[in-house]
Amino acid sequence: MNRKKWTFSNFDKEYAADIAERYSLEPFSAVLLACKNFEDEEELDAFLSEDNSFVVDPYELPDMEKAVARINKAIDNFERIMVYGDYDADGVSSTALLYLYLQSRGADVQYYIPDRLTEGYGMNLDAVRKIKERDVDLIITVDNGISAVLEAEKVKALGMDLVITDHHRPGDTLPDAVAVVDPYREDYEGVFCEWAGVGVAFKLVEALSDCDEEILNEYADLVSLGTIGDVVPLRSENRSFVKCGIEKLNEASRPGIAALKEVTGMLSANLTSANIAFTLVPRINAAGRMGSADRAVRLLLSDDENEAKLLAEEVNQANVSRQQIETKIIAEAEEKIEKNGDMVYDRVIVIEGEGWHSGVIGIVAARLTEKYARPCLVIGINDGVAKGSGRSIEGFSLFEALSAVSDCLEHFGGHTLAAGFGVEVDRIDEFRRKINEYAKSREMPHPQLKIDCKISPKYINVDLLEGLHVLEPFGAGNNQPLFAVMNMKIDKIEGVSQNKHTKISLSRNDSRIVAMRFGVSPDVFDFSVGDTVDIAAVFDKNEYMGTVKVSVIVRDIRFSDLDEDSVIMSERIYEKFRRKELLTENERFLLCPDREFIGKVFRVLRQGAWKKSEEALCCRAGVEADRLSAVKVSLDVLEEMGLIVVDRKTRAINLAENQNKVDLNNSKILLSLAKG
Repeated sequence: MNRKKWTFSNFDKEYAADIAERYSLEPFSAVLLACKNFEDEEELDAFLSEDNSFVVDPYELPDMEKAVARINKAIDNFERIMVYGDYDADGVSSTALLYLYLQSRGADVQYYIPDRLTEGYGMNLDAVRKIKERDVDLIITVDNGISAVLEAEKVKALGMDLVITDHHRPGDTLPDAVAVVDPYREDYEGVFCEWAGVGVAFKLVEALSDCDEEILNEYADLVSLGTIGDVVPLRSENRSFVKCGIEKLNEASRPGIAALKEVTGMLSANLTSANIAFTLVPRINAAGRMGSADRAVRLLLSDDENEAKLLAEEVNQANVSRQQIETKIIAEAEEKIEKNGDMVYDRVIVIEGEGWHSGVIGIVAARLTEKYARPCLVIGINDGVAKGSGRSIEGFSLFEALSAVSDCLEHFGGHTLAAGFGVEVDRIDEFRRKINEYAKSREMPHPQLKIDCKISPKYINVDLLEGLHVLEPFGAGNNQPLFAVMNMKIDKIEGVSQNKHTKISLSRNDSRIVAMRFGVSPDVFDFSVGDTVDIAAVFDKNEYMGTVKVSVIVRDIRFSDLDEDSVIMSERIYEKFRRKELLTENERFLLCPDREFIGKVFRVLRQGAWKKSEEALCCRAGVEADRLSAVKVSLDVLEEMGLIVVDRKTRAINLAENQNKVDLNNSKILLSLAKG
């Protein structure tokens, strides 16, 4: 169901050799750099540079001079300034950064974070009125504002000024503000534009501080949190931000950062971009998802250790609540999808639920997209209002899809791979039908797993870790390299942590490695001792009592002799059949099993309860990959005839208690296939 097609990077060996010689790098590092396809030598130079200097003069950004002049005037005249932020990690860190800087300049500054559930993203008219009541003279937005056309008019009408800093793409009309600082404006001609909101806020601070390069050392921890949290490409200035920021986060000089690290068990750990993304960032995000993001801002601003500890506990508890609610909604969504047997084969899955928390449905959509290997849109219905969030796979633009069916939506917005929308409750079925009709007119992509490099098991040693270190920090646009280790024989399979994870011992010739498959228990692990497999894995440093070893973490695993293209083709044929679409003669032939074929499948199932995939069943039955669809049909027929029982929730297959003799000629499924 969630198989990904492996694709391998191409690289020029001569180019890799040139990189190794020019930068005095190990060949291994040079090969990985060659796989990244840098546009020019300058970009490669910048990537490998240890210098944290900036690439872009902040005054190259549109309206920066106007923004600096107006803010300096407000500081000099002690006007009241409001920093208007956002409730996610990027918005929170942007708010804290600009607030702290303005405070250091002696400004009369406050901040405002809209409530995610009641106000939604960005500026809103009620918030503008509330801000006016606080006698504010100047509003500065961070990580939002580029679409606030009506709100900007209201700000002006109420006698306040507005400076916008944002990193989202503008619409046809820019808000009427004193300054609109956004790198995606058409009149920006700089060499880099892919900052997070906190990156743009930092460029403003850089300009306000007369381009003092030391300013990054003061705020790098906050800039890196927002940059990692917003998953922007870690190249150019973003890479400098994160490299410098990780050092400062490891120092934990701010009480709020220290408290957050302590509550996550990371106080003495060596932080990396990866564990920041999985520990610190989710907790900052959770504050806004599960209540008020104000707690997260106060945590980052706090200079009192006791207060910081209390706030860190609050933020951590919000994350626990988020996880619990998320787990509950995922379970409910999966149950709904599995009970509606045909929905799982929709090109785009649209699933709705009463009372589903709008703060977590985006995460749920991401989990479902990963599981079902297709775009998924999750709709939460609360008090008669339906709000949705969707995630997609590369090659299918969710924004374009929603644009095509916008006539049945109240509003929508987003990007290629993620979007949000509103829909009337009684039009959800219509929306589901229309977006699937749109998808039918497109060639639906298959999820891909991009492999950086094939590697022999004999080269997996501690020397490899040093070669990887050259490429850090990892993140969006510079992912941790993924390696393929091919044709490995499984020697041993063990359960770890009460069978929550699986440890696999593998060998090829005289080379042996041990790998971990996290989140997969041995009883649902598709493979057996003696199988020959390919693994896709990342390598991490594992240090224990002074001994350093390479940790091999499996991201995907497949049978070496099972043709991947045939598997994917066969899955698509079966999905067409389940959607009751017209099949070609060859597709019907590949799909339809005869009595002997079904017997092969049934004999495997009779050996014991089956908890593995249909692909594993295909291999155990000795069936070619292009007949995987026929294996799936065989299971449908065996269930139809009452010979097996399939648990839709766990996908486990058991023999029925009463094994009566059956006549397969009575199978409605086989009859329908025979008729075409």
